[in-house]
Amino acid sequence: MDLTPLWTSLKIAAISTSITFVLGVATAYTMHRYQGKGKALIEGLLLAPLVLPPTVLGFLLLFLLGANGPLGQLLTPLGLNPVFTWYAAVITATVVSFPLLYKTALGAFQQLDPDIQAAARTLGASEWTLFRRIVLPLAGPGLVAGTSLAFARALGEFGATLMLAGNIPGQTQTLPMAIYFAVEGGAFTDALFWCGVTLVLTLGSLMGINLWLARGCVCSSRPKRSRRQPGRKSRQQRLSHPPGAERGLSVDLQKQVAGFQLKIAFHTHDTTLGILGASGAGKSMILRCIAGIETPDAGRIVLNGRVLFDSDQGINVPSCDRNIGFLFQDYALFPHLSAEENIAFALSSGQSLVASTASSHLAALHLSDWAHHYPHELSGGQQQRVALARALASQPQLLLLDEPFSALDTHLRNQIEKFMVTRLSTYEGMTLWVTHNLEEAYRLCDPLMVVERGQRSTLRSKHQILAQPETVSIAQLTGCKNFSRIQRQGPGQVLALDWNCRLHIVEPLGSHPTQVGIRAHQIRFFDLEPPGERPINTFPGWLVMTRETPHRMTLYLKLQEPPTHADDYQLQAEVFKDKWRQLKEHPFPWSITLDPIRIMLLRESAESHS
Repeated sequence: MDLTPLWTSLKIAAISTSITFVLGVATAYTMHRYQGKGKALIEGLLLAPLVLPPTVLGFLLLFLLGANGPLGQLLTPLGLNPVFTWYAAVITATVVSFPLLYKTALGAFQQLDPDIQAAARTLGASEWTLFRRIVLPLAGPGLVAGTSLAFARALGEFGATLMLAGNIPGQTQTLPMAIYFAVEGGAFTDALFWCGVTLVLTLGSLMGINLWLARGCVCSSRPKRSRRQPGRKSRQQRLSHPPGAERGLSVDLQKQVAGFQLKIAFHTHDTTLGILGASGAGKSMILRCIAGIETPDAGRIVLNGRVLFDSDQGINVPSCDRNIGFLFQDYALFPHLSAEENIAFALSSGQSLVASTASSHLAALHLSDWAHHYPHELSGGQQQRVALARALASQPQLLLLDEPFSALDTHLRNQIEKFMVTRLSTYEGMTLWVTHNLEEAYRLCDPLMVVERGQRSTLRSKHQILAQPETVSIAQLTGCKNFSRIQRQGPGQVLALDWNCRLHIVEPLGSHPTQVGIRAHQIRFFDLEPPGERPINTFPGWLVMTRETPHRMTLYLKLQEPPTHADDYQLQAEVFKDKWRQLKEHPFPWSITLDPIRIMLLRESAESHS
């Protein structure tokens, strides 16, 4: 039997699949990143060959490439008209198989964690390096699956090929055409044979790819490292900044985010600045704008005298050239690279030096035995240490930490915190530390900037913010639980409306306060103090209910009169359990003291400070 249709089909399918792979991957990656107008229309056109009837598609190709068609009139004088040639079959196979590979590749790219790509950019990787070393390996399974589908579709193309390439034995007659014309001629045995060949080829290729992917061949492959990363700045270049320039970070940016307008301005030259705020306040977005992961709508960002972003001058330095390290909340380690390779990714020296430097980082982390393990084989604490070492490996001028302890349990958080303090003590750059945990911010940072719904509430030392919060929201963020609206009663006196008592205060009333507050642990009980003169701001109080923690008791109290139900309380106090054991023996009413020195005068809302 003449096997020419088999070889013709394999040749056409192989060539068209190769073309489709290049075009499909490039187009899918471009569309994945494209956010401009007309995206839906463009995608509709790219996917049209998947839904158009083969005869319609074949006629359109014939109209375009025929001797009188728009393209045919240009190609015919050059002797390149493809109609009724074997490469016309390549064209039709490419057109019909392209949507399958494009859509599969686009889905593979869309499933990639954007923080992993952002991490590569902050480590100095160019877009080509990012695509070659991170995107392509991680999207590999999807691309291979799409390629196998495109090959099977090219192998089975019939209608459009018949109209454009014809059925020329030995040139354009493919397996589907051999089957069709064998049936037309009554040669059912030949048709059955070619059907079997087609099934073996298509099902065999699909099964082979599925088995290969199931064994993890694509994901576990380790890309070889070149001696130098293309597009990667040298360490000296990345550390350089204008001679004599003032050291520090100046940020003034605006960006519309979900629910509010982020409008923040600050300047710092301190070693570690803490950014404190509730979840959703815009803290992480500030870091992402500084790192170049997100683009502000307007503003200016200057690091050590170098302008990174200026909307008026049209300056927007790419992430890879900003020399800013970023420790993401979920660490964003490259899953297809080992711990050592993750750290080495940030280095740009020769291969032998990279290996030794990465090994030294791992030794400092006490992770030498885990150098060749992948992120999924490491614990949460080990992953975080590798991510920190990777962020510091390129010696950035600024390190951004986005709630690095949020995913850790209490014991592990304490261990990692000690490690990070030790590691950062040798870091010569500046650090911005985002957190919503007051105790964490107090331990690790000195100046604190409080952010509320995208606005800067205050930027002061942590001691000032804790002792004298300016607004109710800042006081709540720093752990205060007791607030009351007030009316002025005279010099040094206010009426606490929600506590039903008149208070003497020490702080001047000139700042137009609307409320007072007192922290739960600062409420005193005269019943537990040595006999003496009754202090001012001491009122009778009753216990409504209690809540127990391992070391303290939270007491819910009502002043002036007994409670009438379980929710009838005004204040929360916290006492250690040894004090509680003494206090609970005293009869009601207890004598509760609100020390004038501890009472905070608060405004309802913050005013921006430059």
